[in-house]
Amino acid sequence: MEFDLIVLGSGPGGYVTAIRASQLGLKTAVVERESLGGICLNWGCIPTKALLKSANVFEYINHAEDYGIKVEGAEKDFNAVVKRSRGVAEGMSNGVKFLMKKNKIEVIMGEGKVLPGKKLQVTNDKGEVKEYSAKNIIIATGARSRELPNLKQDGKKIIGYRQAMVLPEQPKKMVVVGSGAIGVEFAYFYNAMGTEVTVVEYLPNIVPVEDEEVSKQLERSFKKAGIKIMTDSEVTNVDTSGSGCKVTVKNKKGEQVLDADVVLSAVGVQANIENIGLEEVGIKTEKGKIVVDDYYKTNVEGYYAIGDCVPGQALAHVASAEGIICVEKIAGHHPQPLDYGNIPGCTYCSPEIASVGMTEKAAKEAGYEIKVGKFPFSASGKASAAGHKDGFVKVIFDAKYGEFLGCHMIGANVTEMIAEAVVARKLETTGMEIIKSVHPHPTMSEAVMEAAAAAYDEVIHL
Repeated sequence: MEFDLIVLGSGPGGYVTAIRASQLGLKTAVVERESLGGICLNWGCIPTKALLKSANVFEYINHAEDYGIKVEGAEKDFNAVVKRSRGVAEGMSNGVKFLMKKNKIEVIMGEGKVLPGKKLQVTNDKGEVKEYSAKNIIIATGARSRELPNLKQDGKKIIGYRQAMVLPEQPKKMVVVGSGAIGVEFAYFYNAMGTEVTVVEYLPNIVPVEDEEVSKQLERSFKKAGIKIMTDSEVTNVDTSGSGCKVTVKNKKGEQVLDADVVLSAVGVQANIENIGLEEVGIKTEKGKIVVDDYYKTNVEGYYAIGDCVPGQALAHVASAEGIICVEKIAGHHPQPLDYGNIPGCTYCSPEIASVGMTEKAAKEAGYEIKVGKFPFSASGKASAAGHKDGFVKVIFDAKYGEFLGCHMIGANVTEMIAEAVVARKLETTGMEIIKSVHPHPTMSEAVMEAAAAAYDEVIHL
């Protein structure tokens, strides 16, 4: 069969790309080996948020008296929580099926492999092999949990994020190795559900890509919630020979052994670029990623790549944006290259974290003279009323021109607030323009205006 475009992979990069291609009039197919929606919908972004919401509700019930409400005998059902999460994921995957049908996109289930001559080979679950041709092929194969040599995942005692979502029973003790988004989200979830959690981070701060003040605030909040934090620490060995795990952790104080039922390895992801035909086609890779230009074209004519298998932030919304740019370019439009400096990052533990642009440290290292403003949620009427006073909004401006260099938030629902900063930066909004944009009261989002005012010594409520 001949198509204008075949997309290999149906995650938020692949399926969004296919839909945009169809809108642009291209005869499109998607190849998927597992479930429509890829990791994000089935084993990542969506089901984890469902788990986190259950933890959130359980926390509310346990602290109901803080709101003047008495609840007695509340119990969690761990398996029911997991089941709900799987149901949410299934619903979203079915939604993608509907979108494929609505946009007349051919869905080909099976293991895909690119071939020379703009061809793609698909092996289905019965072992049947078919070949398809396309004028253009986009590789959107995503990524998987990265394995460290001394932390080999067995799926039972040393697990990755997929197993962490569907454990048959709740562990009493868990060690989480790595404190990026995946690590801290699961640390929060399991701690809120009653598991004793220790987070081990190799670098000096947890959530190390975030602004240092945000990292310190999350550490304080986590410790207050009973999560143990070990920074500047390395897991050197895990002994799984007994009924549980003996986890050897090395740091400046020496070595210590932690007991755990389960060890969650959350040390990042690695691209799925093996066994998909790259070598046969001659597609160039570097440092475990496919090399592409500003419009996601590989070094071989007619072959493109987007999402977690190319350089750039490994985030669902990045993959979607890359796919749209790629396919619009193929269709003869004139899209702008993606600005990787204006990509929001969100972490959905509690308190939530959201950020865009430069950290204070990065802005100073780049040679900017800066104005920094910070507004704590402890001074926010809405945060006080909601009982969520942990956290703050921090903004960074260039002192000379007022350029909005970065915005960093930690607190309840801040992942819903960060888009304001992304749009403001896209529109080249200055600090004074943020201050003069009237924000509704009482809201958490007022903190953005107040933080900007603090940077210019005009803050009212501090």
